[in-house]
Amino acid sequence: MPVILGLTGSIGMGKSTTAQMFRDQGIPVWDADATVHALYAPTGPAPALLNAEFPGSVGPDGHVDRAHLRKLIAADAAVLDRINAVIHPLVAESRAAFLAGASGLVVLDVPLLFETGLDARCDKIAVVSVDTDTQRDRVLSRGTMTEADFDAILSRQTPDAEKRKRADYIIDTSSMDVAQDAVSKIIEELS
Repeated sequence: MPVILGLTGSIGMGKSTTAQMFRDQGIPVWDADATVHALYAPTGPAPALLNAEFPGSVGPDGHVDRAHLRKLIAADAAVLDRINAVIHPLVAESRAAFLAGASGLVVLDVPLLFETGLDARCDKIAVVSVDTDTQRDRVLSRGTMTEADFDAILSRQTPDAEKRKRADYIIDTSSMDVAQDAVSKIIEELS
C-alpha cells in the first residue's frame, strides 16, 4: 500500500519544478496536467469524445481547438462542467492505474487537489508556495497569458492562504535550495 503525498499549489508557485525534485530522488510522481495533455493529444481519447459532445471542437489535424472550447465556456459556464464530465473519468482511470502498481512513497501532482476533493485520498498534503508578486511575475513572464487570464485562473483555485492552512507541509519555492531541502526532509519523513 503506497503512502500518498498530494502535491499542490496555485499557478506560478513552482509545483512542476518541485514535482521534478521528487522524481529526481526516485519518488514516482503522477502528474494530473501531463495526464490531461496526453488525453487531449490527437492520439488520445479526448478529441473524439469532446467532438461528439461539442461538434467542431477538434480541428482537421486531430487537435482539440481550445480556443473554440474557451468561447463556448465564455458563452455558457455550464460547458466547463460538461467538459469535465468527459475528461475527469479518464483522468481518474489514469490515476487509479498509477496507484494500483505503487508501493512506498508516491506523489500525486494535482493543481486542483482541494477543489476536486482528491485531498481526501492522500495521506499527507504538501503545498508549494511563494509570495504573490513572485507568482504573478513568473506566470506573466511566460508570455502565454494576459493578466486577465491569470486572474481568471486564480479565481477558480483555492486561495494560497487556505491551501497553506490545510497543508501538512509547505514548500517555499522562493529559493530552489530551500525547496530542495524541504523535499528531501519530506521524503525522509515519509519513506
